[in-house]
Amino acid sequence: MRANVNPDVQAYLDLLDLTAPPKPTLSFLERLHERHLLRVPFENLNIHLGRPIRLDIPSLFEKIVRQKRGGFCYELNHLFHWLLQSLGYDSILISARVRTDQGGFSPEFDHLALIVTLDEPYLVDVGFGNAFRRPLPISGEVREDIGGVYRVRRLESGEYAMQRQSGENWSDAYRFTLVPRSIEEFLDMCRYHQTSPDSHFTRNRLCSLATRSGRLTLTDTALKVTENGEQRTHPVASEEEWSRLLAEHFGIRL
Repeated sequence: MRANVNPDVQAYLDLLDLTAPPKPTLSFLERLHERHLLRVPFENLNIHLGRPIRLDIPSLFEKIVRQKRGGFCYELNHLFHWLLQSLGYDSILISARVRTDQGGFSPEFDHLALIVTLDEPYLVDVGFGNAFRRPLPISGEVREDIGGVYRVRRLESGEYAMQRQSGENWSDAYRFTLVPRSIEEFLDMCRYHQTSPDSHFTRNRLCSLATRSGRLTLTDTALKVTENGEQRTHPVASEEEWSRLLAEHFGIRL
């Protein structure tokens, strides 16, 4: 451990199996981003356990680093923001509006993401489930990884769109601005997603984790295994089997 690294920062890096760099670099940010997706699951299990989600850093650190759990965007990206700032990165919280099934976009503060500025600004997001593996430059440069082809595009409205390519077309996954936000501004939407029957997070349990070859996703009814673009679905027959799969594939025992 480097003598100048906070023990909590080192514990977080140990979870990701990384060592703090001498200074912030893009290459290390890319490694951090991808390793986080491979090690920390996107999950909503506390909502279904009736446990309130707290967004203060000590609570998030206890859950994600000490208990080796995961979370959803407000938790994952807020704690990742703390880690980045602790390592000397210029990171801000931003609000994003997610594309809905009806083709519109959700309200402000529905999603929390980050902008990290190095040689240029990059969109950073370790809390959106199956999405880009490495930071996206907001300049519009196209990036491809095992999960798909992505870019950030500036819109005529002044907003930016995180887009994913499907065939010859691009579709907006979410839209955002570069306005810096505080975590307090996300509290109402975080509460909504924990309590409202209209929130998709209250309807079904979900635990999902990127793998080198694809993704593992456990829902109430199935384990979905995606490898090299091909998906296999294994039905879950009982609560006992669900708990076993959660422990076996995600290391979580509730």
